[in-house]
Amino acid sequence: MAIALAIGCDRSHSPSDTVVSDYPVPPGFPPIPVPHDNPITADKIALGRLLFYDTGLSRDGDLSCASCHRQARAFSDTIAVSRGTQSEIGLRNAPPIVNVAYSGSWFWDGRARSLEEQILGAMTSPIEMASDTALIAQRLNSSSSYREWFQRVFGSSPSVRDAVRAIATFCRILVSGNSRYDRYRRGDTTALGDSEKRGMALFFSERTRCSECHSGIFFSDFAFHSIGIHSHYYDRGRYYVTGDERDIGKFKTPTLRNVALTAPYMNDGTMATLDDVLEHYNTGGKPFVNKDPRIRPLGLTSSELADLRAFLQALTDSTFITEPSFAQP
Repeated sequence: MAIALAIGCDRSHSPSDTVVSDYPVPPGFPPIPVPHDNPITADKIALGRLLFYDTGLSRDGDLSCASCHRQARAFSDTIAVSRGTQSEIGLRNAPPIVNVAYSGSWFWDGRARSLEEQILGAMTSPIEMASDTALIAQRLNSSSSYREWFQRVFGSSPSVRDAVRAIATFCRILVSGNSRYDRYRRGDTTALGDSEKRGMALFFSERTRCSECHSGIFFSDFAFHSIGIHSHYYDRGRYYVTGDERDIGKFKTPTLRNVALTAPYMNDGTMATLDDVLEHYNTGGKPFVNKDPRIRPLGLTSSELADLRAFLQALTDSTFITEPSFAQP
């Protein structure tokens, strides 16, 4: 009941319930959207950072958010499917926590309507952190340090709802927009080499149409597509949310920012390298009834594929993965 009530509360958020923060963002980025009842503050970020790295939020005290979301990998994991408490095997690849504040839905299937709901879902999932609200609240209240932190930030004793709000705030400020591509976009013509520029031209071309789904400053349309990874989808993706058979095999478009760091790829981690991903698109993927019609053989040469790979590697933001204020305290 406690879990249901907490999630239900967070589901009340909708785009009309959001405001924007004046927290600094990279040039050209819109202000960070936040729920009206969870504004960004420096103390809340600091508390959220502590909680993000705290293994005590998991049932067995062996996992934190950071266990599957590592800063050096743009807050993604290193394996196809992350292991939960007691090495339970998950169902999907852990996506990077990069510019997640700007997404309109969360999880690969978009079932969470707020970042807060997504975080609580991971905490209480039996194949992830496998905790429950009573246990988390008990552990937080047993810590004099956390009691002081929650009193300072929220004016009350520790609660799961406020812990989730603090972690969500920390995740919202994990904004990445200082890659070499960004520096080139802002006028530094030396930031990209010739191969990267050729790859950029291909990426944004009608020939590949990469940028139609990996669009805008976030390199994602935040929509759901099937790209023909499989001919049969045991994980039906967006269908589990909508019940619409046209959504079977559709998953949310991931960001390509820092993509060179976030292997393995796709919702199930089946593609180990960027070359595997590029080859998939170049051959047009596997036949599937719901496959996006834009996924078709491209006929790119090996040198063109190398140029595309070089451009994708230029989306790495080295300052993001080394920022001390994002690291474990």
